[in-house]
Amino acid sequence: MLAPGRTDSTGLPPVPTGREELWRFTPLERTRGLLDAVVPTDATGVRIDFAETPGVSLSELAELDAPGGAARDEALAYLGARPARLLAVTASPGGPVELAVVAPTQPAADVLRVDVAPGVEATVVLRHSGPAQLLQALDVVVGDGGALTLVSVQELDDDAVRLATHRVRLGRDARLRHVAVSLGGGVDRLAVAVEFGAPGGDAELLGVGFATGGQHQEQRLHVVHEAPHCRSNVVYKNALAGRREASAHTVWVGDVVIEAAGVGTDTYELNRNLLLNRFARADSVPNLEIETGNVVGAGHASATGRFDEEQVFYLCSRGIPADLARRLVVRGFFADVLSRVGLPDLEDQVIAALDARLEGVQA
Repeated sequence: MLAPGRTDSTGLPPVPTGREELWRFTPLERTRGLLDAVVPTDATGVRIDFAETPGVSLSELAELDAPGGAARDEALAYLGARPARLLAVTASPGGPVELAVVAPTQPAADVLRVDVAPGVEATVVLRHSGPAQLLQALDVVVGDGGALTLVSVQELDDDAVRLATHRVRLGRDARLRHVAVSLGGGVDRLAVAVEFGAPGGDAELLGVGFATGGQHQEQRLHVVHEAPHCRSNVVYKNALAGRREASAHTVWVGDVVIEAAGVGTDTYELNRNLLLNRFARADSVPNLEIETGNVVGAGHASATGRFDEEQVFYLCSRGIPADLARRLVVRGFFADVLSRVGLPDLEDQVIAALDARLEGVQA
Protein backbone atom coordinates (compact mmCIF):
# COMPACT_ATOMS: atom_id res chain seq x y z
CA MET A 1 0.00 0.00 0.00
CA LEU A 2 2.86 2.38 0.64
CA ALA A 3 3.73 4.61 -2.27
CA PRO A 4 7.15 4.84 -3.93
CA GLY A 5 9.56 7.35 -2.42
CA ARG A 6 9.90 9.58 -5.47
CA THR A 7 7.86 12.78 -5.83
CA ASP A 8 7.02 15.27 -8.58
CA SER A 9 7.67 19.02 -8.67
CA THR A 10 4.91 19.63 -6.09
CA GLY A 11 6.55 17.34 -3.53
CA LEU A 12 3.76 14.79 -3.98
CA PRO A 13 3.97 11.29 -5.41
CA PRO A 14 3.59 11.68 -9.18
CA VAL A 15 0.29 11.27 -10.99
CA PRO A 16 -0.13 7.52 -11.50
CA THR A 17 -0.07 6.09 -15.00
CA GLY A 18 -1.57 2.68 -14.23
CA ARG A 19 1.76 0.89 -14.64
CA GLU A 20 2.52 1.12 -10.90
CA GLU A 21 1.70 -1.88 -8.74
CA LEU A 22 -0.34 0.35 -6.46
CA TRP A 23 -2.59 1.52 -9.30
CA ARG A 24 -2.51 -1.27 -11.87
CA PHE A 25 -6.11 -2.38 -11.26
CA THR A 26 -7.67 1.07 -10.81
CA PRO A 27 -9.55 2.54 -13.83
CA LEU A 28 -7.75 5.88 -13.68
CA GLU A 29 -9.72 7.24 -16.64
CA ARG A 30 -12.85 7.05 -14.45
CA THR A 31 -11.45 8.93 -11.43
CA ARG A 32 -12.50 12.30 -12.94
CA GLY A 33 -9.08 13.87 -12.58
CA LEU A 34 -9.08 13.66 -8.78
CA LEU A 35 -5.45 12.54 -8.89
CA ASP A 36 -4.34 15.30 -11.25
CA ALA A 37 -5.04 18.41 -9.17
CA VAL A 38 -2.59 19.61 -6.54
CA VAL A 39 -5.49 20.60 -4.26
CA PRO A 40 -9.16 19.69 -4.83
CA THR A 41 -11.26 22.64 -5.98
CA ASP A 42 -13.72 22.32 -3.07
CA ALA A 43 -12.00 21.46 0.18
CA THR A 44 -14.91 22.26 2.50
CA GLY A 45 -17.86 20.62 0.76
CA VAL A 46 -17.98 17.42 2.83
CA ARG A 47 -20.61 17.51 5.56
CA ILE A 48 -20.49 15.26 8.63
CA ASP A 49 -23.67 14.93 10.66
CA PHE A 50 -22.95 13.88 14.22
CA ALA A 51 -25.16 13.65 17.30
CA GLU A 52 -23.50 14.73 20.53
CA THR A 53 -22.64 11.72 22.69
CA PRO A 54 -21.25 11.68 26.24
CA GLY A 55 -17.55 10.90 26.13
CA VAL A 56 -17.30 11.63 22.40
CA SER A 57 -16.58 14.97 20.73
CA LEU A 58 -16.12 16.12 17.14
CA SER A 59 -13.98 19.22 16.59
CA GLU A 60 -11.82 20.90 13.96
CA LEU A 61 -8.07 20.53 13.60
CA ALA A 62 -6.21 23.41 12.03
CA GLU A 63 -3.73 21.18 10.25
CA LEU A 64 -2.66 17.57 9.90
CA ASP A 65 0.31 16.46 7.83
CA ALA A 66 0.18 13.44 5.59
CA PRO A 67 2.02 10.42 7.01
CA GLY A 68 5.27 9.22 5.49
CA GLY A 69 4.79 6.90 2.54
CA ALA A 70 1.36 8.31 1.67
CA ALA A 71 0.14 7.56 -1.85
CA ARG A 72 -0.92 10.46 -4.06
CA ASP A 73 -4.62 10.26 -3.24
CA GLU A 74 -3.96 10.28 0.51
CA ALA A 75 -1.43 13.13 0.25
CA LEU A 76 -3.91 15.19 -1.79
CA ALA A 77 -6.60 14.58 0.82
CA TYR A 78 -4.37 16.05 3.54
CA LEU A 79 -3.57 19.06 1.36
CA GLY A 80 -7.20 19.69 0.47
CA ALA A 81 -8.87 19.17 3.83
CA ARG A 82 -8.47 22.45 5.73
CA PRO A 83 -9.53 22.13 8.45
CA ALA A 84 -9.40 18.45 9.27
CA ARG A 85 -11.64 16.95 11.95
CA LEU A 86 -10.94 15.15 15.22
CA LEU A 87 -13.26 12.57 16.75
CA ALA A 88 -12.05 12.14 20.33
CA VAL A 89 -13.39 9.21 22.35
CA THR A 90 -12.42 9.81 25.96
CA ALA A 91 -15.01 7.56 27.66
CA SER A 92 -16.87 4.47 26.55
CA PRO A 93 -20.21 5.54 25.00
CA GLY A 94 -23.35 3.58 25.75
CA GLY A 95 -23.90 2.54 22.11
CA PRO A 96 -22.68 3.01 18.55
CA VAL A 97 -21.52 6.48 17.56
CA GLU A 98 -22.80 7.31 14.07
CA LEU A 99 -21.41 9.87 11.65
CA ALA A 100 -23.14 10.56 8.34
CA VAL A 101 -20.63 11.67 5.70
CA VAL A 102 -22.32 13.47 2.81
CA ALA A 103 -20.05 14.32 -0.11
CA PRO A 104 -20.86 16.81 -2.87
CA THR A 105 -20.73 16.58 -6.65
CA GLN A 106 -17.64 18.82 -6.80
CA PRO A 107 -14.18 17.39 -6.03
CA ALA A 108 -13.66 17.46 -2.27
CA ALA A 109 -11.27 16.23 0.39
CA ASP A 110 -11.92 15.00 3.90
CA VAL A 111 -9.53 14.02 6.71
CA LEU A 112 -10.80 12.59 9.99
CA ARG A 113 -8.63 11.73 12.98
CA VAL A 114 -10.12 9.23 15.47
CA ASP A 115 -8.46 9.01 18.89
CA VAL A 116 -9.61 6.32 21.32
CA ALA A 117 -8.24 6.88 24.80
CA PRO A 118 -6.47 4.06 26.69
CA GLY A 119 -8.86 1.55 28.20
CA VAL A 120 -11.88 2.95 26.33
CA GLU A 121 -14.18 0.75 24.21
CA ALA A 122 -16.23 2.26 21.39
CA THR A 123 -18.13 1.50 18.20
CA VAL A 124 -18.02 4.12 15.44
CA VAL A 125 -20.16 3.83 12.29
CA LEU A 126 -19.39 6.00 9.25
CA ARG A 127 -22.14 6.18 6.62
CA HIS A 128 -21.22 7.63 3.23
CA SER A 129 -23.77 8.95 0.76
CA GLY A 130 -24.09 11.48 -2.02
CA PRO A 131 -22.76 12.04 -5.56
CA ALA A 132 -19.18 12.13 -4.29
CA GLN A 133 -15.93 13.00 -5.96
CA LEU A 134 -14.06 12.40 -2.75
CA LEU A 135 -10.50 12.04 -1.53
CA GLN A 136 -10.73 10.67 1.99
CA ALA A 137 -8.18 9.93 4.72
CA LEU A 138 -8.97 8.39 8.09
CA ASP A 139 -6.25 8.35 10.77
CA VAL A 140 -7.05 6.14 13.79
CA VAL A 141 -5.15 5.67 17.03
CA VAL A 142 -6.36 3.18 19.66
CA GLY A 143 -4.67 3.65 23.03
CA ASP A 144 -3.28 0.92 25.28
CA GLY A 145 -5.98 -1.51 26.32
CA GLY A 146 -8.60 0.24 24.19
CA ALA A 147 -11.03 -1.40 21.78
CA LEU A 148 -12.59 0.06 18.65
CA THR A 149 -15.16 -1.34 16.25
CA LEU A 150 -15.01 0.89 13.17
CA VAL A 151 -17.69 0.31 10.53
CA SER A 152 -17.51 2.12 7.19
CA VAL A 153 -20.71 1.80 5.14
CA GLN A 154 -20.47 3.15 1.61
CA GLU A 155 -23.76 3.74 -0.24
CA LEU A 156 -22.70 6.47 -2.64
CA ASP A 157 -24.54 7.35 -5.84
CA ASP A 158 -23.87 5.07 -8.80
CA ASP A 159 -21.66 7.62 -10.59
CA ALA A 160 -19.66 8.63 -7.50
CA VAL A 161 -15.88 8.29 -7.11
CA ARG A 162 -14.18 7.73 -3.75
CA LEU A 163 -10.47 7.19 -3.15
CA ALA A 164 -10.03 6.47 0.56
CA THR A 165 -7.25 5.48 2.93
CA HIS A 166 -7.74 4.26 6.50
CA ARG A 167 -4.65 4.04 8.73
CA VAL A 168 -4.84 2.46 12.18
CA ARG A 169 -2.18 2.23 14.88
CA LEU A 170 -2.81 0.01 17.89
CA GLY A 171 -1.28 0.41 21.34
CA ARG A 172 -0.39 -2.33 23.80
CA ASP A 173 -3.18 -4.92 24.12
CA ALA A 174 -5.47 -2.74 21.98
CA ARG A 175 -8.18 -4.33 19.86
CA LEU A 176 -9.62 -3.35 16.49
CA ARG A 177 -12.52 -4.63 14.45
CA HIS A 178 -12.58 -2.80 11.10
CA VAL A 179 -15.61 -3.45 8.91
CA ALA A 180 -15.93 -2.19 5.31
CA VAL A 181 -19.30 -2.42 3.56
CA SER A 182 -19.13 -1.36 -0.11
CA LEU A 183 -22.43 -1.13 -1.96
CA GLY A 184 -22.56 2.00 -4.14
CA GLY A 185 -20.32 4.23 -6.21
CA GLY A 186 -19.02 4.01 -9.74
CA VAL A 187 -15.40 3.74 -8.57
CA ASP A 188 -14.70 3.00 -4.92
CA ARG A 189 -11.12 2.35 -3.81
CA LEU A 190 -10.33 1.71 -0.15
CA ALA A 191 -6.84 1.13 1.27
CA VAL A 192 -6.58 -0.03 4.90
CA ALA A 193 -3.25 -0.05 6.74
CA VAL A 194 -2.79 -1.45 10.26
CA GLU A 195 0.33 -1.16 12.41
CA PHE A 196 0.95 -2.67 15.83
CA GLY A 197 2.77 -0.15 17.98
CA ALA A 198 3.23 -2.47 20.98
CA PRO A 199 2.78 -6.14 21.96
CA GLY A 200 -0.60 -7.78 22.42
CA GLY A 201 -2.55 -6.00 19.70
CA ASP A 202 -5.48 -7.71 17.96
CA ALA A 203 -6.95 -6.66 14.61
CA GLU A 204 -9.89 -8.18 12.77
CA LEU A 205 -10.54 -6.78 9.28
CA LEU A 206 -13.90 -7.68 7.74
CA GLY A 207 -15.31 -6.69 4.37
CA VAL A 208 -18.54 -7.10 2.43
CA GLY A 209 -18.90 -5.81 -1.13
CA PHE A 210 -21.55 -6.04 -3.84
CA ALA A 211 -20.69 -4.64 -7.28
CA THR A 212 -23.31 -4.40 -10.01
CA GLY A 213 -23.50 -2.79 -13.43
CA GLY A 214 -20.22 -1.09 -14.29
CA GLN A 215 -19.05 -0.61 -10.72
CA HIS A 216 -15.39 -0.92 -9.77
CA GLN A 217 -14.73 -1.73 -6.12
CA GLU A 218 -11.14 -2.09 -4.95
CA GLN A 219 -9.90 -3.04 -1.49
CA ARG A 220 -6.23 -3.01 -0.53
CA LEU A 221 -5.07 -4.11 2.90
CA HIS A 222 -1.61 -3.71 4.41
CA VAL A 223 -1.04 -5.21 7.87
CA VAL A 224 2.43 -4.87 9.41
CA HIS A 225 3.36 -6.97 12.44
CA GLU A 226 6.35 -5.06 13.79
CA ALA A 227 5.60 -5.83 17.46
CA PRO A 228 5.64 -9.25 19.15
CA HIS A 229 2.65 -11.40 20.11
CA CYS A 230 0.01 -9.69 18.00
CA ARG A 231 -2.86 -11.21 16.04
CA SER A 232 -4.62 -10.27 12.82
CA ASN A 233 -7.45 -11.91 10.93
CA VAL A 234 -8.79 -10.75 7.56
CA VAL A 235 -12.05 -11.94 5.94
CA TYR A 236 -13.35 -10.12 2.84
CA LYS A 237 -16.19 -11.33 0.65
CA ASN A 238 -17.47 -9.78 -2.59
CA ALA A 239 -20.39 -10.61 -4.85
CA LEU A 240 -20.53 -9.33 -8.43
CA ALA A 241 -23.22 -9.06 -11.09
CA GLY A 242 -22.45 -7.00 -14.19
CA ARG A 243 -24.41 -6.24 -17.31
CA ARG A 244 -23.74 -7.16 -20.90
CA GLU A 245 -22.78 -3.56 -21.66
CA ALA A 246 -20.92 -2.90 -18.40
CA SER A 247 -18.96 -5.51 -16.50
CA ALA A 248 -18.70 -5.32 -12.70
CA HIS A 249 -15.17 -5.56 -11.30
CA THR A 250 -13.82 -6.10 -7.79
CA VAL A 251 -10.17 -6.09 -6.68
CA TRP A 252 -8.86 -7.37 -3.38
CA VAL A 253 -5.16 -7.14 -2.50
CA GLY A 254 -4.07 -8.36 0.92
CA ASP A 255 -0.52 -7.73 2.16
CA VAL A 256 0.57 -9.05 5.55
CA VAL A 257 4.16 -8.39 6.65
CA ILE A 258 5.68 -10.09 9.70
CA GLU A 259 8.88 -8.25 10.53
CA ALA A 260 11.79 -9.82 12.37
CA ALA A 261 10.60 -8.31 15.65
CA GLY A 262 7.09 -9.73 15.20
CA VAL A 263 7.70 -12.99 17.04
CA GLY A 264 4.64 -14.87 18.25
CA THR A 265 2.47 -13.46 15.45
CA ASP A 266 -0.80 -15.20 14.59
CA THR A 267 -2.27 -14.06 11.26
CA TYR A 268 -4.58 -15.28 8.52
CA GLU A 269 -6.25 -13.61 5.54
CA LEU A 270 -9.16 -14.91 3.45
CA ASN A 271 -10.87 -13.56 0.35
CA ARG A 272 -13.90 -15.08 -1.38
CA ASN A 273 -15.61 -13.76 -4.52
CA LEU A 274 -19.01 -14.89 -5.83
CA LEU A 275 -19.71 -14.25 -9.54
CA LEU A 276 -23.47 -14.03 -10.04
CA ASN A 277 -23.32 -13.89 -13.82
CA ARG A 278 -20.86 -13.97 -16.72
CA PHE A 279 -20.52 -10.18 -16.83
CA ALA A 280 -18.34 -9.98 -13.74
CA ARG A 281 -14.62 -10.12 -13.00
CA ALA A 282 -12.82 -10.46 -9.68
CA ASP A 283 -9.08 -10.08 -9.06
CA SER A 284 -7.69 -11.43 -5.79
CA VAL A 285 -4.04 -11.09 -4.76
CA PRO A 286 -3.06 -12.38 -1.29
CA ASN A 287 0.52 -11.72 -0.18
CA LEU A 288 2.40 -12.85 2.92
CA GLU A 289 5.94 -11.77 3.83
CA ILE A 290 7.57 -13.45 6.84
CA GLU A 291 10.92 -12.34 8.25
CA THR A 292 10.93 -14.58 11.33
CA GLY A 293 10.23 -18.27 11.81
CA ASN A 294 9.00 -17.77 15.38
CA VAL A 295 5.27 -17.38 14.65
CA VAL A 296 2.14 -19.02 16.01
CA GLY A 297 0.53 -19.21 12.59
CA ALA A 298 0.50 -17.46 9.22
CA GLY A 299 -1.53 -18.22 6.12
CA HIS A 300 -3.84 -16.98 3.42
CA ALA A 301 -6.53 -18.27 1.07
CA SER A 302 -8.39 -16.92 -1.93
CA ALA A 303 -11.12 -18.31 -4.17
CA THR A 304 -13.40 -17.01 -6.92
CA GLY A 305 -16.32 -19.01 -8.28
CA ARG A 306 -19.55 -18.83 -10.24
CA PHE A 307 -22.99 -18.81 -8.68
CA ASP A 308 -24.05 -22.42 -8.02
CA GLU A 309 -27.41 -22.93 -9.70
CA GLU A 310 -27.70 -26.35 -8.07
CA GLN A 311 -28.21 -24.62 -4.74
CA VAL A 312 -31.06 -22.61 -6.25
CA PHE A 313 -32.53 -25.77 -7.80
CA TYR A 314 -32.42 -27.51 -4.41
CA LEU A 315 -34.28 -24.67 -2.72
CA CYS A 316 -36.81 -24.43 -5.55
CA SER A 317 -37.49 -28.15 -5.27
CA ARG A 318 -38.56 -27.42 -1.68
CA GLY A 319 -41.15 -24.92 -2.85
CA ILE A 320 -39.10 -21.73 -2.53
CA PRO A 321 -39.51 -19.24 -5.43
CA ALA A 322 -36.41 -18.85 -7.62
CA ASP A 323 -35.86 -15.13 -6.84
CA LEU A 324 -36.05 -15.78 -3.09
CA ALA A 325 -33.77 -18.80 -3.46
CA ARG A 326 -31.09 -16.65 -5.10
CA ARG A 327 -31.35 -14.09 -2.33
CA LEU A 328 -31.00 -16.80 0.30
CA VAL A 329 -27.84 -18.16 -1.34
CA VAL A 330 -26.27 -14.68 -1.41
CA ARG A 331 -27.31 -14.05 2.18
CA GLY A 332 -25.66 -17.30 3.19
CA PHE A 333 -22.47 -16.28 1.41
CA PHE A 334 -22.19 -13.11 3.51
CA ALA A 335 -23.73 -14.39 6.74
CA ASP A 336 -20.56 -15.41 8.58
CA VAL A 337 -18.94 -12.01 7.99
CA LEU A 338 -21.98 -9.93 8.93
CA SER A 339 -22.60 -11.95 12.09
CA ARG A 340 -19.13 -11.02 13.37
CA VAL A 341 -19.87 -7.30 13.33
CA GLY A 342 -22.03 -7.53 16.43
CA LEU A 343 -24.59 -4.92 15.27
CA PRO A 344 -27.90 -6.70 14.47
CA ASP A 345 -29.60 -3.56 13.14
CA LEU A 346 -26.73 -2.92 10.75
CA GLU A 347 -26.78 -6.55 9.65
CA ASP A 348 -30.48 -6.26 8.78
CA GLN A 349 -29.87 -3.01 6.87
CA VAL A 350 -27.05 -4.54 4.82
CA ILE A 351 -29.11 -7.65 4.01
CA ALA A 352 -32.00 -5.45 2.85
CA ALA A 353 -29.60 -3.45 0.64
CA LEU A 354 -28.16 -6.65 -0.81
CA ASP A 355 -31.66 -7.95 -1.59
CA ALA A 356 -32.51 -4.69 -3.35
CA ARG A 357 -29.37 -4.82 -5.47
CA LEU A 358 -30.13 -8.39 -6.54
CA GLU A 359 -33.33 -7.28 -8.24
CA GLY A 360 -32.91 -7.06 -12.00
CA VAL A 361 -29.57 -8.91 -12.06
CA GLN A 362 -29.04 -10.57 -15.44
CA ALA A 363 -28.31 -14.28 -15.39
